[in-house]
Amino acid sequence: MTSTADRPSSTTTWTTSVRDDTGPIVLAGLRTSWAPLAKQTIIAALIVGAAVGSTFSPWLDVTDAPVMWTGVAIALAGLVFAAVAARWSWAMRVELLVPAIDFFAVGFLRYGTGDAASVFTAIVVLPVVWVAANPGRRNVVWPVLGTTGTLLLSYVISPTEPRPSELVRLFIVVFVFGATAAVTNELARQAGLQLAAVQRRRRVAEGEIDRAALVQQSLLPTTAAGLPEELRAVGVCIPARTVGGDFYDWFPTPGGAAFTLGDVMGKGVGAGMIAAAVRSLIRSTVDESDPAVAVRRAATGLATGTSDLTSGQFTTCFHVRVDRDGHARWVDAGHGLTVLRSADGTVRSLRSGHLPIGVGTVWTAEDTVLEPGDVIVTVSDGVLDLFGGDLDSLDRFEAWVAERDHPQQLVDGIAELAHAGDHPDDVTVLCVGYRP
Repeated sequence: MTSTADRPSSTTTWTTSVRDDTGPIVLAGLRTSWAPLAKQTIIAALIVGAAVGSTFSPWLDVTDAPVMWTGVAIALAGLVFAAVAARWSWAMRVELLVPAIDFFAVGFLRYGTGDAASVFTAIVVLPVVWVAANPGRRNVVWPVLGTTGTLLLSYVISPTEPRPSELVRLFIVVFVFGATAAVTNELARQAGLQLAAVQRRRRVAEGEIDRAALVQQSLLPTTAAGLPEELRAVGVCIPARTVGGDFYDWFPTPGGAAFTLGDVMGKGVGAGMIAAAVRSLIRSTVDESDPAVAVRRAATGLATGTSDLTSGQFTTCFHVRVDRDGHARWVDAGHGLTVLRSADGTVRSLRSGHLPIGVGTVWTAEDTVLEPGDVIVTVSDGVLDLFGGDLDSLDRFEAWVAERDHPQQLVDGIAELAHAGDHPDDVTVLCVGYRP
């Protein structure tokens, strides 16, 4: 008999999924930095198209070609500035200079294509919306001033006495575009408030999920202290999300120790809560010698609820109780992913035809005698994905187990495979070695 001090220390590894927010933040930054260039490209294209169309179309007037092309040059200058702003962050601070330039560009275009009769005055709505969509009531005032400047620019270029009807028309146009700016600004403000509320709820939800992950982590055994020196237990759980539906557990019993691996249908917090409930109910049978009693108690405990959380849910589970002399009594509740690796390297399955917890109602235990060097290896179905996830994956897994004789080596190997790539399902493995 080896002493506890001479045994390799049993370790438990818990790995949580880490949310990587860097990608979304970077994408948001790219969208923000390139947005002015995209907006200005549209405005510049309309102004250039208006000038070209007026030049070659017999239905459009050109009353002052130099002034019209001056508007085009101003719009293209704004495009260049927007391109600079997209490349250098310091230029983003003065982004609103671009639509300010556009007010002048539209004003020159309007004067050069018929002034009050120009059909291109409506282009001014684009810089109006651009400015008004920014937070702050002052961004309602600037579009009004910009629109006013666009309409009055012709009187600066060619001073004349405006007719009263023209002043009324200009007032109405400014009023309409001002109302457009006010509505746009309010809609943007409401959208910002809603976005802020969603982000706050998201932060709260993420905090709750992180705390749930810590609670789930604390429920996993972290040491084999208290187990008989004849038994060695090692496990690893690598959830696909922050909180998983898999769990493993071990605890001493009067005659030896009990070991459990469960896999709840589904993922996330709901599955994690059911996993914690199943674990606690099985642990409550510490004084029972029959592992089937533990499974039946877990099924009864979950069946008492009528909430949507447990309705339609089921849990596959393998539970084994091993005495110091190597006598093992086990029950397989629809799990079917447990093998016994003998010291000579042969591997055979430990499975039965019983249904999972939440589906079946009757379970009976079976007996197996462990020989020195035997290892019980039980895994969740996420492990099979690491071996191809097809019909032959179980055979490949058993062949892989046959090549490794130490529990720690088996667990570390599964962990390496899981971390080598993405795994869509939780990956959990529990190894129990008999070393008298």
